[in-house]
Amino acid sequence: MFTGIVTAIGTIREVRKTGDLHAVISCPFDPAGIAMGASIACSGTCLTVVDKGGRPGDAWFAVDISGETVARTAPGRWEAGQRLNLEPALKLGDELGGHIVTGHVDGVGTVLGVCPDGDSRRIGFAVAGELAPYLAAKGSITVDGVSLTVNEVADQPDGSCHFAVNIIPHTAEVTTLGTLQQGDTVNLEIDVLARYLQRMQSLRG
Repeated sequence: MFTGIVTAIGTIREVRKTGDLHAVISCPFDPAGIAMGASIACSGTCLTVVDKGGRPGDAWFAVDISGETVARTAPGRWEAGQRLNLEPALKLGDELGGHIVTGHVDGVGTVLGVCPDGDSRRIGFAVAGELAPYLAAKGSITVDGVSLTVNEVADQPDGSCHFAVNIIPHTAEVTTLGTLQQGDTVNLEIDVLARYLQRMQSLRG
């Protein structure tokens, strides 16, 4: 379980194809604080630590990425050189600063555009129609592992959906969202409460 509050940016330094993908991710963590078998959200994807090393501030950890995960996440995400938003799993007693995030990617969004909005940036995304029922203005969405508030939603004639979020300067600086450009793809996780409400509604219908 996570909150969507990113604690660091990591970089994939090595990827090997075994049965699955085996990736080594550089990060500014203390390796002593990374437990073997622990879960770390990597740009919104919950992955399990299978190896670790380095020193405080210059550490690394390794994960295995299944074919299912590769298929359901943003294209090209698991390549050497890619930067990832990192969040260790929530511990009992930690502050729930964002919203409840599971680390299970529900779909991929495409950046429609980025424009200034005061000191912030407004970013628009396009998503497939199957995610549209779960998006609501002022609801929560996880974009590449970052907990954000949906500002507006617009259903499209072809069944797809557009939505927009605002990125404040701090979020742009400490996550990868500050470098997003038109055409980029991102991992999306819908609000877990919206998922259950939609399921309840479908059973009533």
